[in-house]
Amino acid sequence: MKPPALPEAHLEAWRRYYVSFWRIFAAIEAELAAAGLPSLSWYDALYELYLAPDRHLRMSELARSALLSRSGLTRLVDKLEREKLLERKSCPKDGRVQHAVLTDKGVELLRKMWPIYRAGIARHFAAHLTEAEARDFARLLTKVAAAGEQACEKAKKLAP
Repeated sequence: MKPPALPEAHLEAWRRYYVSFWRIFAAIEAELAAAGLPSLSWYDALYELYLAPDRHLRMSELARSALLSRSGLTRLVDKLEREKLLERKSCPKDGRVQHAVLTDKGVELLRKMWPIYRAGIARHFAAHLTEAEARDFARLLTKVAAAGEQACEKAKKLAP
């Protein structure tokens, strides 16, 4: 099967997005570490729980929303649970199903991390875009993310 065409403009856009994302990510991670705070993966998982109804999600939902593999999520949840930032609870309707539940201590950590995260976003990302450019960028990435989600769903159906 012949690979699809990839115009140079698309390849260049990908390269610039990819490099800029990881550089900004690394800068914010370093700023969190300098403040004695954990990584963005902790923040992302806790924030997904914070947004969820009753601040709890099935483990599979948390893995999907936090963009982690099942094994990556298990390791992260183990760490978060040891720090008492979340609790695992069995589903009352199906004991095989585990839920992650955000604790008050987890909310406190989110509130400590957010000012540094927000400042990093402002310094390393927002300072380089006008509001109109940011809206355009968000619109374009929403379009790409939707296509990526469809591709993931399609791939899941093909997997054995």
